[in-house]
Amino acid sequence: MKFTLAWLRDHIDIEASLDQISTVLSSTGLEVESVTNPAERLGAFTIARVLEAKQHPNADKLRVCQVDTGRGVLEVVCGAPNARTGLVGVFAPTGTLIPGTGVKLEAKPVRGVVSHGMLCSERELELSDEHDGIIELPVEMGKHLGKRYVDVMDLDDPVIEVKVTPNRPDALGVRGIARDLAAAGLGTMRKEELGFTAAGAFDCPVPIELRLPKGAGLACPAFAGRYVRGVKNGPSPAWLQQRLKAIGLRPINALVDVTNYITNDRGRPLHVYDADKLKGAICARFGRAGEKFLALDNREYEVDGEMTVIADDSGVLGLGGLMGGVSTGCGATTVNVLIESAWFDPLRTAATGRRTGIRSDARYRFERGVDPQSLPLGVDLGAMLIMDLCGGEASRMKMAGTPPDTSRVIGFKVSRVQGLSGLEIEEADVERILKTLGFGVEGKAESLKVTPPSWRPDVLGSADLVEEVVRIAGIDKVPSTPMSRPQGVAHAVMTEGQRRVRRAKRVLAGRGLVEAITWSFIGRDDARLFGGGADALELANPISSEMTHMRPGLLAGLLRAVQRNRDRSLGDHGLFEVGQAYLGDRPEDQTMLASGVRAGTARHTGNGRHWDGKAVAADLFDVKSDVVALLTALGIDAAKAQVTRDAPGWFHPGRSGTLRLGPKLVLAHFGELHPKTLKALDVEAPVAAFEVMLHALPAAKKRLTRAKPPLEAADLQPVRRDFAFVLDRAVAAADVVRAAEGADRQLIERVTLFDLYEGDTLGAGKKSIAIEVTLQPRTKTLTDEEIEAVGVRIAQSVRKATGGEIRG
Repeated sequence: MKFTLAWLRDHIDIEASLDQISTVLSSTGLEVESVTNPAERLGAFTIARVLEAKQHPNADKLRVCQVDTGRGVLEVVCGAPNARTGLVGVFAPTGTLIPGTGVKLEAKPVRGVVSHGMLCSERELELSDEHDGIIELPVEMGKHLGKRYVDVMDLDDPVIEVKVTPNRPDALGVRGIARDLAAAGLGTMRKEELGFTAAGAFDCPVPIELRLPKGAGLACPAFAGRYVRGVKNGPSPAWLQQRLKAIGLRPINALVDVTNYITNDRGRPLHVYDADKLKGAICARFGRAGEKFLALDNREYEVDGEMTVIADDSGVLGLGGLMGGVSTGCGATTVNVLIESAWFDPLRTAATGRRTGIRSDARYRFERGVDPQSLPLGVDLGAMLIMDLCGGEASRMKMAGTPPDTSRVIGFKVSRVQGLSGLEIEEADVERILKTLGFGVEGKAESLKVTPPSWRPDVLGSADLVEEVVRIAGIDKVPSTPMSRPQGVAHAVMTEGQRRVRRAKRVLAGRGLVEAITWSFIGRDDARLFGGGADALELANPISSEMTHMRPGLLAGLLRAVQRNRDRSLGDHGLFEVGQAYLGDRPEDQTMLASGVRAGTARHTGNGRHWDGKAVAADLFDVKSDVVALLTALGIDAAKAQVTRDAPGWFHPGRSGTLRLGPKLVLAHFGELHPKTLKALDVEAPVAAFEVMLHALPAAKKRLTRAKPPLEAADLQPVRRDFAFVLDRAVAAADVVRAAEGADRQLIERVTLFDLYEGDTLGAGKKSIAIEVTLQPRTKTLTDEEIEAVGVRIAQSVRKATGGEIRG
């Protein structure tokens, strides 16, 4: 938000210095980003007259000018097409730094003729983008030869730019900023100019209507207008042009400049129509499929049924709250105008702006919340300025609909200020601050009834009132109070869940995966691929059309990242993310996951091609090892978990699995992703992935002592025996391993699978699984009979659990 010091003084009697004003603005929450004083940049530029302009002897497009600077006549070479004898312009002597180009002038020859200075354009002085010719001043300005340009043209007016937070739409007008300064004690508010308050000489001849379906009235609940006839349009006066140029706007004509001025002066966007170009009634309605219009930025936009448009009988005239159209724009021939002051839904305005890409001052204000009670004020101010600058006669105001009633009363205790901020402020000061900011205050200190003004949609409760008082009084005055620390050594502050997240990141990074942080929002189609996409998780105000839903898991974002890397020739890589996912809109539906993907040959042992030619793509066993390593690090014995084949549908049905404790507690999913899933995301196959449910893991058992257990190291030679079993193909290998381990838990240290054979010689529907069993004696060397006895128990345990028989 930009404004000038003189503009600010239209609303507040203030004698403070520029530095004081900047300091107070920043302390009240309106951070000053820059203060620009044209006098500092343009102090060397003076008024001068061209006494003679002749053709350059060595260049067709240059002229040699004799310039009277008020301190003598200098020869200047100029390439501007409007350089001529008698022109009064702006002169820069040698040694001057030109703001628009950053060039410091030197007396040097130009095609053989030395130029002792420069005649300047508006762009070179950073007054506008105009650079087709040098500045032409009125001839009567010749009486000021030699005087500073900024003094003669009253440009010695500092420009202040403040950063306005999204919750402060009232500060998007100069009067709102003045209100904060007055509340901080830096001045006194001037009486508000209410504009043309007379009844009007005639009825508005243009019908104004709201044609919105039932239940959609919030899209545009009120539309006010006032007709002004007999105007004479032309350039706006110098004071208005200077203020618009100072804040970066280009003056167009008096009618348009008035609307831009009121938008920045009061934060109330207006639009003015050439009334003679309107056909029938003007109305607010939803767009219709196929409708288009040419906007004031000379671009054509297509509207749809979700957009609020302003239209007449000929079609769409503009997008409500964003931009008007060329067809009813005001020009030099405009005689009769209709001033529009409406209120548009912030959410719908923001959504329309994103879809169309329109960025306008009106959109910036409407999507943050324009004062709904400012509709009459807007048309009255517009009518007053138009009649002052262009003449004419105003009609009576006409309004369709009713502005939204945002009035509310907040119970407030003055003691809340000290309770929440620690700042002691007198009751009278609290009431003065609130009243100066526009709040209605009634009652006594501990039972105040405070009514927020209509331009403050962000104040909803007593805590918001405390914030208003404290920011005006000065946040720097809030006392710093150290937190109590009764014990010398601080206790651990991280929860078990937070420790799991940190440990998970370390483990996965240690296994060669690179951490990625992806958006928590994904598109509806992506969400549905992974079991999400419910209406309850759709964002009301998404930042893009591809980020409309809360993510049900982390894999969609990781897979998109994988393909982006592949598009940049990084094909073999692994990514992981630890973050939140959302299964519903309730607090208990928020989950914490650790997910990872391995693409190409990104295995734990390394990736890329190898000289021995054995580089293979990562598969389900790689990601299963990631899951087991992570669970082990988190204190979960993965060996006790059951592997089932019911992984979610986004995994390959024959190359995936689920790790669970019991029938209900799911620890993780792992495996290769389904080709259909990868195709829908446009990701090249194969890709292996895993998901570990950190939120569902059982709590780690607490140790009774911090002492490490004694080392149990056997000094006897282990014994290894191989067993091969013939069993049904449907039997899982894990069942065989688990049965063998349970045959003798004292002696059996490890069971590993090393062979799988399927052939017709075994019989239909049969397979052979071979395991290696390691026996570790603790107290004595095992005899052959003892080893054979263990073998028998192993065979019996496997037979009982799986039906498998020792292969002959």
